[in-house]
Amino acid sequence: MALFKSGNPSLSEKVFSQSIAVQGTEVMTVRGTISKFSFLFVMVLASAVFTWHMYYQGGNVTPYLYGGGIGGFVIGIVIIFKKDWSPYLAPAYGLAEGLFLGAVSAFFNDAFAEKQPYLVLQAVGLTFGVVIAMLLLYQFRIIKATKAFRSVVVTATMGIGIFYLMTLGLRFFGIDIPFVHEGSLIGIIFSLGVVTIAALNLILDFDKIETGSQQGVEKYMEWYCAFGLLVTIVWLYIEVLRLLAKLNSRK
Repeated sequence: MALFKSGNPSLSEKVFSQSIAVQGTEVMTVRGTISKFSFLFVMVLASAVFTWHMYYQGGNVTPYLYGGGIGGFVIGIVIIFKKDWSPYLAPAYGLAEGLFLGAVSAFFNDAFAEKQPYLVLQAVGLTFGVVIAMLLLYQFRIIKATKAFRSVVVTATMGIGIFYLMTLGLRFFGIDIPFVHEGSLIGIIFSLGVVTIAALNLILDFDKIETGSQQGVEKYMEWYCAFGLLVTIVWLYIEVLRLLAKLNSRK
């Protein structure tokens, strides 16, 4: 059962061990999961285009920024604890995250319009490039999701999560940690490290999807695993966007 350990909390050992399908019922497949992920991606893209277009039409997208971010976070937490609800809530998560990403991307694009007018396009391209590269590395077993690999990635992911929570807490008291947001050399190295950990989480996600289909878990887990993969890709995109922003702020 160690195969089910992942840095992504939505794809953990407990999730799969409690979701083995009853004999005679439909089970999860890799193809089915890819299909569900494709649908969720369309949801994200559609709502992101909506807020992006609204921003450049002069509309106020701040409510969508906070509403989508908070809404997506709440929906994600509910899905993690009620995984059998994922066929109904995962699309809602995709729409909420799209509203958030569209607004964030528009803000970044506008902020760096003079220095780098294609910042968001570069971030999207790099994100897709990393996803494809990680998939190929996994498919050809160049990077294997061994026990040691999982331990390192899980520990690093938890560390980043705790650090971000501490940073958020300190901001309430007016204390900022410069390298988290600024384009200093330390800040860029930090962002590179976070992007690397986010990318390595994709290997664990691919492994969980493949292993879950081999174990014959219930059909709704296709939605759940598609949601888990989307969580990682959204995180990767945000970190890539932040890294590019830091690099361009030094010019």
